[in-house]
Amino acid sequence: MSEYDFDVLVIGAGPGGYVAAIRAAQLGLKTACAEGRETLGGTCLNVGCIPSKALLHASELYNEAASGALAKLGVKLGSVELDLDAMHAQRLDAVKGLTGGIEYLFKKNKVEWLKGYASFTGKDSVQIGDRTVRAKNIVIATGSSVTPLPGVEVDQKIVIDSTGALELPKVPEHLVVIGGGVIGLELGSVWRRVGAKVTVVEYLDQILPGFDGDVRKEAQKLFKKQGIEFKTGTKVTGVAVNGDKAAVTIEPAKGGDAETIEADNVLVAIGRRPNTSGLNLEAAGLTVNARGQIEIGHEFETAVDGIWAIGDVVPGPMLAHKAEDEGIAVAENIAGLTGIVNHDLIPSVVYTMPEIAGIGLTEEAAKEKGEIKVGKFPMAGNSRAKTNHEPDGFVKVISDAKTDRVLGVWIITSLAGTMIAQATQAMEFGATSEDIAYTCHAHPTHSEAIKEAAMAVTGKPIHI
Repeated sequence: MSEYDFDVLVIGAGPGGYVAAIRAAQLGLKTACAEGRETLGGTCLNVGCIPSKALLHASELYNEAASGALAKLGVKLGSVELDLDAMHAQRLDAVKGLTGGIEYLFKKNKVEWLKGYASFTGKDSVQIGDRTVRAKNIVIATGSSVTPLPGVEVDQKIVIDSTGALELPKVPEHLVVIGGGVIGLELGSVWRRVGAKVTVVEYLDQILPGFDGDVRKEAQKLFKKQGIEFKTGTKVTGVAVNGDKAAVTIEPAKGGDAETIEADNVLVAIGRRPNTSGLNLEAAGLTVNARGQIEIGHEFETAVDGIWAIGDVVPGPMLAHKAEDEGIAVAENIAGLTGIVNHDLIPSVVYTMPEIAGIGLTEEAAKEKGEIKVGKFPMAGNSRAKTNHEPDGFVKVISDAKTDRVLGVWIITSLAGTMIAQATQAMEFGATSEDIAYTCHAHPTHSEAIKEAAMAVTGKPIHI
């Protein structure tokens, strides 16, 4: 009888964990996955990526109808009403279908679901509930949770986090969002579209930290046009709840007079932090760095033989698709194959309307590395965007001035999240701007703007 219960035990069934477990099982390894939630899929499928997109899509359709945008296209409606309960129901239905789909995939691939939260009892042993199991390889994929704002208590009624923002039973008259990053802007957009006044408070001078400078400026301008109010360069010094209202005290980040904003709800969206507490990492001989992350090597190995880590608990962007790719790679490395993730090419997407997407270096970062060439093409010059009445945004291609190799691509348009895949794949193959410019793109499509931006790198776009 083997001394191990499993060849591979994955802790956590989020996008990284469940993918790692399925891939390990596909490679012939006896695999289990420990997960304490009632359903599989982690934060992403249960209270993150998936339900937020369901609300984003539904709120976009409602806004199109209620704002009169459809009437301008010849689609005349009677009175338009918001059925928030139905909007929430379709969100929950999407979550149920997808989490159930993962449970089916576990059964199909013979991955055993160990129900409960895991904690280490040794370098190769883990306790889950009242059961202790041993595994030759253990993959830590426990994801992340909302970063709290010191001195601000989240009660999920008046002061909410991203999970609470998905569950609001009524549209707030005034929603204050603390944090101008991806999560705050997406959820703020949902509630703005269905009628809330939304104020975003951001400590930095611009929203969307880490994104290209042109994108940050244009995005803020577009969101303002949609009715979102911004207070940038501003810090929150306190949130006081009184009955069914909250008073948010703010002041300039560089110092100055304080002011108070009254709100029906306050969304705290200042980031996420790795989930490592409760794992009893000390028993396995592991420690975390100053940011609470588990340090890993090139193959996702930790400092302890046989223990691996992926996703939000390790350094790098906290993105589901990054975790998924790492899940496949770590399983292949455990199986003796070569699993690789190019961490320089992890796309970022903001699923607002229009969408915002980027891959590679920002113009600012590229300039620090050497001489560059930049091509931009406005969506107002794209025929499909014009016919769809979507003139906002642009495509920006950044390339090396000497080699013409593409260093970064940034997009603002309705289909940016889909379009960024082409740019990512081109860069994965080491494409130059000329390679993209001389690749035939179907007409009329939004993607032609990528071709035109690439042509603009050498000063020869056609439609501007």
